[in-house]
Amino acid sequence: MRASPQKAILLATASLLATQAMAADMLTEIGAGEGQVNIVAWPGYIERGETDAAFDWVTKFEEATSCKVNVKTANTSDEMVALMNEGGFDLVTASGDASLRMIAGKRVQPVNIDLIPSWNTVDDRLKEAPWHYVDGTHYGTPYMWGPNVLMYSTEAFAEPPTSWSVVFEETTLADGQSNKGRVQAYDGPIHIADAANYLMHHKPELGITSPYELNADQYAAALDLLRGQRELVSRYWHDAFIQIDDFKNEGMVASGSWPFQVNLLQADGVKVASVIPEEGATGWADTTMMHAEAENPNCSYMWMEHTLSSNLQSDLSVWFGANPAVPAACTDGRGMQTAEGCTSNGMDEFEKIKFWQTPVSKCESQGECVPYYRWVSDYIGVIGGR
Repeated sequence: MRASPQKAILLATASLLATQAMAADMLTEIGAGEGQVNIVAWPGYIERGETDAAFDWVTKFEEATSCKVNVKTANTSDEMVALMNEGGFDLVTASGDASLRMIAGKRVQPVNIDLIPSWNTVDDRLKEAPWHYVDGTHYGTPYMWGPNVLMYSTEAFAEPPTSWSVVFEETTLADGQSNKGRVQAYDGPIHIADAANYLMHHKPELGITSPYELNADQYAAALDLLRGQRELVSRYWHDAFIQIDDFKNEGMVASGSWPFQVNLLQADGVKVASVIPEEGATGWADTTMMHAEAENPNCSYMWMEHTLSSNLQSDLSVWFGANPAVPAACTDGRGMQTAEGCTSNGMDEFEKIKFWQTPVSKCESQGECVPYYRWVSDYIGVIGGR
């Protein structure tokens, strides 16, 4: 049932007033640090030299601010949303399929960018990106962005694969064996968008214009493709380190992945590489967002400023194989990254990446779309064989 015009106006007014009230509670100056900051982060995002001594952007921050950095690793956006709903955290490095849910659920608070001196160094393409800038309000600080790549074994493929078909359809590979039982898929409902992205190119008659805005027929086609993929998949992965182990020891030859896994596997001498196939790719642009009830707001603002330092952004870009939120990190020589490295990571491909976002029922492209809660329940069904 549609709301009456009067009710719709009242709801919109109430939402605006709530946002204004939260904005009024924002810090207007940074005080003494509280002694710690508790962060929910993707694997590999916050390093203190424990995995590789060359990559440490925590130790000097702790020494300079006396804010101890405590990190809880999360492997999916849904896990991040659940942890932020539980509370007890100050910050989260949220992708676009989580950020809007947390904004709508009032789990994160507006951010006063005047308290972040390095804000003006942020990539202009990210400053008001729709996954963290809502109704004229900033809800976070951009951190890093990149594509979901197709990782493949260079022993199983004589040439780089040109299509995502190698993980969606049974194929005989260059090593003479089928891909069945040798591929993986992401263990998260947002993987439905990867199927939709594939169908955009191979079934244009479906009329898909955004992999996150699917009507009933488009959505059904994506689920059918994923049900077929299930017959090929050895594991649905969500833990980056388990995927790394599988490519080392379990004979995996292809999967959607992140540059992080590719980099670590190559560093260990495993014969893998990555590519963005002809259909393009989904991707992520992650934002550091503050919990609505953050107990350590001063340390949180100090950390957000710290994350925009070009040497951190540069080293993070090298470590994860992605793109810094601060373009100067590619060229100023303060860190490990170079202009060539940023180009290789796709710095110039921003417009070609279909960044993760939360599917909603009222969608821009066609009015009525299948909302995210359906994606969650139906993807569980796909994995379970339904």
